Amino acid sequence: MIKNFDELLALAVERGPKRIAVACAQDDDVLKAIKSAYDKGIVNGYLVGNVELITKIAKEIDLDLSGFELINIIDLAEASLKAVELVSTGKADLVMKGLVDTSIILKAVLNKEVGLRTGNALSHVAIFDVPTYHKILLVTDAAMNIAPDVNTKKQIIENTLFVTKALNIETPNVGIIAAKEKVTESMIATVDAGELVKMNQQGLITGCKVGGPFALDNAVSKEAAEIKGIKDPMAGDVDVLLCPTIEAGNVLYKALNFLANAKSAGIIVGAKAPVVLTSRADSDDSKLNSIALGVLMAAL
Repeated sequence: MIKNFDELLALAVERGPKRIAVACAQDDDVLKAIKSAYDKGIVNGYLVGNVELITKIAKEIDLDLSGFELINIIDLAEASLKAVELVSTGKADLVMKGLVDTSIILKAVLNKEVGLRTGNALSHVAIFDVPTYHKILLVTDAAMNIAPDVNTKKQIIENTLFVTKALNIETPNVGIIAAKEKVTESMIATVDAGELVKMNQQGLITGCKVGGPFALDNAVSKEAAEIKGIKDPMAGDVDVLLCPTIEAGNVLYKALNFLANAKSAGIIVGAKAPVVLTSRADSDDSKLNSIALGVLMAAL
């Protein structure tokens, strides 16, 4: 099991390089992350977009372009579609968002002709190295599904298992998060938690252990679980936190990043290949870690 981001990067170096297709690559921050990943031997591949600007930025940041094929497409939607097509046709292993709106790149990912759709819901998985937690912690979904129903939550769990597999977590503990620890009909998150636990017990969700409902404190703290009388053996030892809504996931994601000094990476899963989708607010290390995570997933 990978225990920290140093181990993640080391394993990505071992399993790389993988071919990445960057959509609308004319972005300083993204190309800096690509440079770091390329210099470490993690990626090579394709830079799709405004080649004049890509070349200009590459010169400014000393990015060696010899390991990349540059494809000049100015239109953002067309560039996104081309990057996705490179993956769907097997020329690249993963796709990354550059200087383009998320909606445009995701529309390309879901394109019926050259996209990467599987029939499953797309979902976002973030991984954190939190100084106060004893192992890598995964949080889902902080960016894609607004108010998922129980069947979508099942798919989100299944998507997340591709990430845990890439991190060498053999049988992850998936904690279903709510505002309280008992199933209460007036609180849909707790009802869904009860259903997901049953699905796991009945063999409808496999490859992990599902527990809950958990409040956040007893999901990550054995002491809090003991004080509240929570008997579930995974209490205080979850690998994955499944959040009830996008608001809960987004707040937790940003709280860990900006208040808890956590190192992080993020990936979109549920497609045929990893989709690296970083924010301008993400740190340079976070962008590099996200590429490394995508490389590990592409190596499965």
